[in-house]
Amino acid sequence: MAEPQQSGPIAVYGATGFTGKLVAAELKRREADFVISGRNREKLEALSAQLGGVPSVAASVDDPAGLRSLLEPCAAVIACAGPFTLHGEPLLAAAAESGTHYIDTTGEQPFMKMVFDLYGEIAARSGAALVPGMGFDYVPGDLIASLTAEGLQPLDEIAVAYSVAGFGATRGTALSALEIVGGGDVEWRDGDWRQAPRSANGGSFRFPEPVGERKMLRYPAGEQITVPRHVDTANVRTLLRGMAGPDRLAPLTTLALPAVGLAMRTPLRRLIGAGIARMPEGPSEEARRGSRFMVGCEAIAGSRKRRGIVTGSDVYGLTAVATVEGAMRVADPAYDRGGALAPAQAFDPQDFLASLEWFGVEFEVEALAEPVPAAAN
Repeated sequence: MAEPQQSGPIAVYGATGFTGKLVAAELKRREADFVISGRNREKLEALSAQLGGVPSVAASVDDPAGLRSLLEPCAAVIACAGPFTLHGEPLLAAAAESGTHYIDTTGEQPFMKMVFDLYGEIAARSGAALVPGMGFDYVPGDLIASLTAEGLQPLDEIAVAYSVAGFGATRGTALSALEIVGGGDVEWRDGDWRQAPRSANGGSFRFPEPVGERKMLRYPAGEQITVPRHVDTANVRTLLRGMAGPDRLAPLTTLALPAVGLAMRTPLRRLIGAGIARMPEGPSEEARRGSRFMVGCEAIAGSRKRRGIVTGSDVYGLTAVATVEGAMRVADPAYDRGGALAPAQAFDPQDFLASLEWFGVEFEVEALAEPVPAAAN
């Protein structure tokens, strides 16, 4: 399969971080035209040498003119520098204003909502497509939700549930998690975005075997923001299987998470952040490839139900592959969509998931059964 044409280079911002390096390596593998960027010139030059002399541009999020200078020659940018709620907005603004297509790796719901609320109209005028949450969180869930809901709408509810085994977090993911558990998240309930409850209890969800039925945590996921934009549903539930410890500890986790969220509003936040900074940068390649994930989706319309599933391994590797695939597509001169977009709005869901199959991603949606006709009077 021939690579898409590019109307300009793709910038990778935050390229010297754990995920940024994976993204840059994937662009190199695909022989893309790209440039690496971030704040630290010395780290960028070292990474450039490792990549065979890829162009590098030092630019700080505190320098709007520098960010504009970086992006103006580029067709697209992949943003990898988080936590996004703390550091992401300047690059997002520069992309929206300069007409540069924007893809990011955020898992932070408040940042994703800001992309749509504050920058969608600006991007629509400039011609930029802004597609947040294009990594493992939340491409599989958003795309499988679109496919599962197809032909069944309007829905009473759609649920997206994540199960990950063998997951090892990077420093960046751990820091972003502080933002996620800090509270203030929303959920799509009764046809509108409403303040989410403090309770972390998500009930249970039945995955296909070998995972089966599991106790779940209510998770402030990005699908709460993206799925209602392309699926006609009254409610969205987003769930996460606890990644640490056996299921029998799930009730304790459910009780602990609200307390952790409150702690993030105190000086403890700084102490926890300092501890995270001393963590290893991220899991080894062997550990990454040993992980397994399953994303389940259930769409409900009255008495009718339909299920979809996405499976694979190496969530960080998948983030690199998915963001690069997205960036290559929006950088194509034929790409004609703009504004703030959910992944399923930016790309054809079936085609995009199929493009990830070489990386071991598999997906399936149940056939939609015909409704049973009412008995004649």
